[in-house]
Amino acid sequence: MRTVLVIGGTGTIGSAVVQELGKRHRVITAGRSSGDYRVAIEDIASVRALFAEAGSVDHVVVAAGALHVGPLEQMTHQQFRVGLDSKLMGQVNVALVAQHALNEGGSITLTSGVDAHNPLRGCANTITVNNGIEGFANGAAVELQRGLRINVVNPSLLEESAEKFESLFYGFEPVPASRVACVYSRCVEGAESGKTYCAW
Repeated sequence: MRTVLVIGGTGTIGSAVVQELGKRHRVITAGRSSGDYRVAIEDIASVRALFAEAGSVDHVVVAAGALHVGPLEQMTHQQFRVGLDSKLMGQVNVALVAQHALNEGGSITLTSGVDAHNPLRGCANTITVNNGIEGFANGAAVELQRGLRINVVNPSLLEESAEKFESLFYGFEPVPASRVACVYSRCVEGAESGKTYCAW
């Protein structure tokens, strides 16, 4: 049994990942205001403190990070930085620390989003961020040491969130969080690296 740290483990995706991986592994969770540990991923000092406190960890999954959704013509510099600082650099921060903190042969799993490949109106920030996450993992995979792997899950609209977000995703078929969690399992328990797995 290995230890998996799920950041954002009480969210819709994160809780499904915890349930799936918890069948076979010891799972611990972290979040800004909930979970076993507290972390603000946009603050790399907070990420370092999380790994120091959590102790021996084999795998880390990140299902967290804020984004800005809104029309480009009204978007401000500060609004655009929301996604850059939180979801993009937050996940990069986790990877930068995890590469030294994880046990040998472990893995890092990040989260992008369906609009990275299917542009939506009002999503210039989210599209930029999600493509950046996938690009980072692709580049990091060839440099990670000690048998570590890194992959990205690209989830579509969840059935559990469809009512709240469907106005952004007309024409997209919602998928259950349990199905998306199986894709995270593939990243954690599989053998490949540098891949983006679409959960559509």
